Amino acid sequence: MSHSTALQIGIDDPASEDVIALLEEHLADMYATSPPESVHALDVSKLKTPAITFFTARAGGKLMGCIAIKRLNETQGEIKSMRTPTASRRSGAGKQLLAYLIDYARHNGYQTLWLETGSMAFFEPARQLYSAHGFAFCGPFADYTEDPNSCFMCKAL
Repeated sequence: MSHSTALQIGIDDPASEDVIALLEEHLADMYATSPPESVHALDVSKLKTPAITFFTARAGGKLMGCIAIKRLNETQGEIKSMRTPTASRRSGAGKQLLAYLIDYARHNGYQTLWLETGSMAFFEPARQLYSAHGFAFCGPFADYTEDPNSCFMCKAL
C-alpha cells in the first residue's frame, strides 16, 4: 500500500455493495476450504445484528478489508469476518484492521478477545497474523465445540 494513501478505518454497513462482494468472496473461500459444518463465517444479515459492530478499511474510497466484533458478554468479544480482498493481500490492511479492533475493544471495556479460524494450510497466514498480535491457541469458547477443522485463539486485553 502506498504511504501517500492513508487507510481510513471505521464502523460501516455490511450491506454496502462492495462489502457484500467481499463477504461473498470470503464465504466462497470458507466453503471451498472447510466442510460446511465447520464454516462459521457470517453473512450480511447476521453481521447486522445488535451484538456485532462491523468495520471496514478504505484507501481513497477503495475497500481494503473488513473486520467485526461480536459482543459475547460485558467483557468478552469475538473477532468475526476478518477479510481483505485477494487483490489487497499483503498491503498491511489486515494488520491495521486487527490493531484497530484490539484498540476499539480495549476502549470499550472488553477484557478478552476470542476468535475461530481454520486449521488448514489456507488459514496459516491468518494464524500467523493473530499470533503476531498476541493471540494464543486455546480451546473452544462460547458455543463452539472441538473440531479438527478449527483453531481457537484468545488474547487478554
